[in-house]
Amino acid sequence: MKKTTLLTYLAFSLVILFSINSHSQSSAIYDVTFNSTWNASEHTSIPANDHYSNLVGATHKNENEYLELGQNASTGIKNMAELGNNGTFMNEVQSSTNTKEWLDSAFSPNNAENGSATITNIEVTEEHHLLTLVSMIAPSPDWFIAINSLDLRNDLNTDWKPSFTLDVFVYDSGTDSGSNYNSANAPTNPAVAISMITAAPFNSNKVGELVITFKSSTLSTPEFESVEKLKLFPNPSYGNVSILGSSIAKLKSVEIYNILGSKVKDISISTSNNRFELNTSDLNKGVYLVKMNDNKGNSKTQKLVLQ
Repeated sequence: MKKTTLLTYLAFSLVILFSINSHSQSSAIYDVTFNSTWNASEHTSIPANDHYSNLVGATHKNENEYLELGQNASTGIKNMAELGNNGTFMNEVQSSTNTKEWLDSAFSPNNAENGSATITNIEVTEEHHLLTLVSMIAPSPDWFIAINSLDLRNDLNTDWKPSFTLDVFVYDSGTDSGSNYNSANAPTNPAVAISMITAAPFNSNKVGELVITFKSSTLSTPEFESVEKLKLFPNPSYGNVSILGSSIAKLKSVEIYNILGSKVKDISISTSNNRFELNTSDLNKGVYLVKMNDNKGNSKTQKLVLQ
């Protein structure tokens, strides 16, 4: 058993070393801000307790990775649009091998005409150059705002797009048949495809703007990509979990979240070794998200399964 574990560890280490010596690629840093313009004159009326759920999403490499207009919503999109619950969607994103980074921001203030949410220092690469963001618009049956697979490479795919602004519209997830803000729960069975809301109350009008701000670009190096090379091992695990990688000395902290998005651990790290042992003995069995933050402000989130 010990021999098998050692061989597995050595093989895993070789994969990490090979990855560190892989070719460099261009990357860029963006900030994004959604500014709401939801108002009574363009959108029929404003309901009481108007608000948005957290603005969440990911950077990724394949189009329509998490949702697609004209296709049925996933359970994660359904729960987000109906309940403002992002746990299942977060799990779907982190389970995808095409995801680079999970993104999440609360609104402040969280109301119709003044609501705003900002996500800073979003890193995209030539491989993971698409951006998807969603948020429930509430109260509503199953309505949400979305930016789906926004390509941050220019049209010739040779460089990064400069700063720009994008109109944001409202979509129906196709999982509830209510027709107004405060409709009673009426599940659509069977569910229908995601569609843009062109009738009342939104009347095909935008409800806000997404401001995409280009900050910088660089040719990636192993140092810049240091956090990307860190791995959890073993995973799944029965309790003993290590973070492996030659760049652990650059690791500043580790945050662990449960599947509902609540932080359950926040660990400061200072080590010169190529291995850091995570103490997960006080965590229950289940799925967690481990966010690894380095001293350059970069981060990587990886799913961890405790058995």
